[in-house]
Amino acid sequence: MKENYRLKETIVSIQADEKSHIEAAKKAIVHHRMELERYISSDPFFKTSLEPYELQGDAPEIVRRLVEAGNAMGIGPMSAVAGTISSLAVEEMVENGASFAVVDNGGDIAVINDRPIVMGIYAGESPLKDLGFTLEPGDSIKGVCTSSGTVGPSISFGMADAAVVFSDNVSLADSAATALGNATGIGKEAVQEAFEVVRNVAGIKGAIVIQGEFMGLWGDVPELIRANVRYDCITKA
Repeated sequence: MKENYRLKETIVSIQADEKSHIEAAKKAIVHHRMELERYISSDPFFKTSLEPYELQGDAPEIVRRLVEAGNAMGIGPMSAVAGTISSLAVEEMVENGASFAVVDNGGDIAVINDRPIVMGIYAGESPLKDLGFTLEPGDSIKGVCTSSGTVGPSISFGMADAAVVFSDNVSLADSAATALGNATGIGKEAVQEAFEVVRNVAGIKGAIVIQGEFMGLWGDVPELIRANVRYDCITKA
């Protein structure tokens, strides 16, 4: 079953086999957003910083994950917020017995799957369309996160139509996708050069960049296949 859920800026689609697992995800989203909002109210700079953040004193789990991921990529902590919320929601679903759970937070996806899942890549106006890949079953949570300079409301300083990062650390995948998108200029060489920002970061398995008619792959990336990428299935406002 699948349910769309919105809480302020957080807009997710949640997939699970049982309604109780979806409710667990929603509960986690509410809790961790409240924790994050409380922290931001004590330090508004946290929300707007585009640079690594120095954490001082105690902080809630979501804040610590955001800081760790952003600092690993040399960018601000909020670069990881969507993926981190997805991950915390899936973790709560697993705690409640889920062996199949998907939380898609605007293209920043946390997943644990006991069956193959086909994911499509949406790259806006790029002519490279109807591409996807199969995530094989596994017993751990995986992150597939996407950033874009041409699609969606997120801040990006690059021109990637889609910058996709694979990692078992979903927060890291989100920050890395942002950094990869930021590093992507226009043209074939720009796509190739963009991977330098993720190449030596521990924990990143692989990445894909689509920019216009050009596509590059780096690292351990699932085999690309033809997929029916339907716009109405994309998690969005």
